[in-house]
Amino acid sequence: MLEKIKQTADFIKNIIKETPDFAIVLGSGLGKLQDEVEAIHTLEYSAIPNFPQTTVVGHSGKLICGILEGKKVLMMSGRFHYYEGHSIETVVFPIRVFHLLGIKNLILSNASGGVNSSFNIADIAIIKDHINMMPEHPLRGKNIDSFGPRFVDMSEAYSKKMISVAEHAAKENNIKIHKGIYVALQGPTFETPAEYGMIKAIGGDMVGMSTVPEVIVAKHMGMDVFCISIITDLGGPDIAFSVSHEEVLNAANKAMPNVITVVKGLVKNYQ
Repeated sequence: MLEKIKQTADFIKNIIKETPDFAIVLGSGLGKLQDEVEAIHTLEYSAIPNFPQTTVVGHSGKLICGILEGKKVLMMSGRFHYYEGHSIETVVFPIRVFHLLGIKNLILSNASGGVNSSFNIADIAIIKDHINMMPEHPLRGKNIDSFGPRFVDMSEAYSKKMISVAEHAAKENNIKIHKGIYVALQGPTFETPAEYGMIKAIGGDMVGMSTVPEVIVAKHMGMDVFCISIITDLGGPDIAFSVSHEEVLNAANKAMPNVITVVKGLVKNYQ
């Protein structure tokens, strides 16, 4: 796997030449953010050696190198999920590649189900911490010392400085934004009312099926991480709303302008 990571990083490096300031990973329905980038290179995942393929609607499968708010960015339009059948090593493969490209800052986005009673559908929330309930850990097995330490400090999994800059961008633009704790489950089923209740009982504000493996690996390699989430459905022990992937995408589309504004503000002002 290490050789594949190096081979992929070398391939991308030969094309983009310069080291991006940020890597950005777009989650379900968040592909419109790619339209904000002044693209210099666009690579289909299928054209990149060793790169996996996404299978989920709302994940287009392109790697875009370009300029956003005057900064160099490398953007993944479409991510990989454990529930698709990928190994956990495959899920975090792009993050390892980003590290070998010299990228220090990672921005993630996702769609999540809200259990915090103050959340509404199409609200946006900054993830300030997480609870990992996925059945596999991306650092299990022999540690690769060149990437990072055996035991990783997770006391600040999400950069407080990046969160502060994003909150300022939201405030400047009169955007309501929450902060909360994200719980990661395997999926692909949406949660039952009882499972939503469990998420709330253990301290979660929102729940989803991605992000945490990437965050763990990014922290292993010393990257600064920020994640913004769109609340696409609500649940709880006394709430039995039906939910579909189409509804998730619709909520993501509704929230997209605010997500774009906050992310652009973060990229522009983060030093």
